[in-house]
Amino acid sequence: MSLAGWLIALAVGVAMGILRTLPDRRLAAVGTLYVVIFRNIPLIVQFFIWYIVLPELLPKAVGDWFKSLAPVLQFYTTSILCLGLFTAARVCEQVRSGLNALPRGQKAAGLAMGFTLAQVYRFILLPVGFRIIVPPITSEFLNIFKNSAVASTIGLLELSAQARQLVDFTAQAYESFIAVTVAYGLINLSVMYLMRWLENKTRLPGYMGAK
Repeated sequence: MSLAGWLIALAVGVAMGILRTLPDRRLAAVGTLYVVIFRNIPLIVQFFIWYIVLPELLPKAVGDWFKSLAPVLQFYTTSILCLGLFTAARVCEQVRSGLNALPRGQKAAGLAMGFTLAQVYRFILLPVGFRIIVPPITSEFLNIFKNSAVASTIGLLELSAQARQLVDFTAQAYESFIAVTVAYGLINLSVMYLMRWLENKTRLPGYMGAK
């Protein structure tokens, strides 16, 4: 669930981050509005909005189709979308910060060489910007795994909810929650190791963190 949500977060977050750095104020306003909405509504409230409110606002045929799905599929789909779009607002800010941290001369040089603005972003700004935001992006990647625990509020039996269910079945609270803690720790350590490897492989001389 977290990995699927992360794919949405990365795709939407990068797109919105680019919009926020464009010279067109209308497009930049779209990105800003997205961040304002998704960052200022608590995650638990967004879960309830996606699961309870949104199906009622959709066209009746679509809403009825969603309600006819198996409960587990409803919980799972809602959780992926909610986690992904919530995290995308945070990824957007990381991408925006990374692009704004680059020297303005890079964009000017690309345009002076005859590149279009889209080509400047694709071949010059984004390849460098992505490299310098690996550390903060790692934090967001870890957060989406931890935030997945909130999905239990709408009924999804994710990792922490399964631990509570184990307590009900076995009455072994310590063992159940220690196992969950170890699982979260292993996931986070694996992510940190992977992202540290990626950071070392993509470092550029002269930029933050480079050797």
